[in-house]
This record gives sequence, structure tokens and C-alpha cells, in this order.
Amino acid sequence: MLELPIHKSVRLILVSPHYPENLGAACRAAKTMGFLKLGLVRPSRLATPEHPMAVKMAVKSGDILEGIEIFENLDEALVGSDIVVGTTAKKGVSGIVSPSKLAHRLLSWAVQKKKVTIVFGNEKTGLSKEDLARCDLHLRIPIAAAQPSLNLAQAVQIICYALFNAALEARESQASAQEQ
Repeated sequence: MLELPIHKSVRLILVSPHYPENLGAACRAAKTMGFLKLGLVRPSRLATPEHPMAVKMAVKSGDILEGIEIFENLDEALVGSDIVVGTTAKKGVSGIVSPSKLAHRLLSWAVQKKKVTIVFGNEKTGLSKEDLARCDLHLRIPIAAAQPSLNLAQAVQIICYALFNAALEARESQASAQEQ
């Protein structure tokens, strides 16, 4: 598997996920983009790594599912993080960045070997105000429709893709510069 500096820097945390299918699909989404570190905070009784539907949806990503760390609270999950990014679809949250802007910041943090944690909220309510207050940055995926939010696994996929794509472009730029 292709490993870039950004992969070593980023960890994903899902706070109180409800559906096991979303857990499995989030593992698959992360792994397809090379991100291997995933944690859960207070998952529902269904959204556990051993649930058959989580296993079914984690196609070729069982290693991610089996390696998930489970935490009692967000503070415990954030230990060791240099920078915390909270995702939100809520209006009125200040300091919002887009996935592409975050990706470019993350590239420089990865070079500095900073540990970045990206936090995703529950499918029904997102992150609470208290959880968002623990974050250094807030991230929102722009959407065209009046749809209130994306599916949890889809959000993981979009953000991981933006990070991976920016890292690939940076690697290609460096290779071109070295050839000249």
C-alpha cells in the first residue's frame, strides 16, 4: 500500500456512531485512501467492530475494523493529538475550513510530524457543542442541496480523498522539481 507522510499524521475518530454499517463502510473508505488509524468514542451497542454488518461493510478492511481503539470519552481519544479537527454540518460554527484547505495545511503539519485527529460526529446529531469546543479547527464539506448532512461513511471518504489527493499532488510536484 502506498504510504505518504500524511498517512502517518492522521487519525480518524468517530464519536458515538449508531449504525454498524457506517462503521464498516468508514473503515473501507479510510483504507482505500491509505488511512489506517481509526478510533471510536462511546459507540452504540450496535456499532461495534465485531457486529456482522460492520464486518460485511468493511470489505477488505477487516484489519482496520479489528484494530479500532475504543474510548470512553473524547478527551481520552484526543490524548497525543497536536491538532484536532472537528467535522460539522451545523450552521453558525465559526472557523470553518473546507476539505481542500485543510488538506494543504495538513501537508505542512505532516512534514513537521504533527499528530492530527479528525473527529466525526454521530449520524443523527453530529458533534455536540462541547465536542466542537475541543477542536482547533472546524471542517465542513460544501454541499449544493439543502440536504442537512452526508452519510458518515461518505463524509469519511470525501475528507480522506481530499487529504490523499493533496498528498499525491505534493509528491508529484516534488518529483518534478527534483527532475529539473
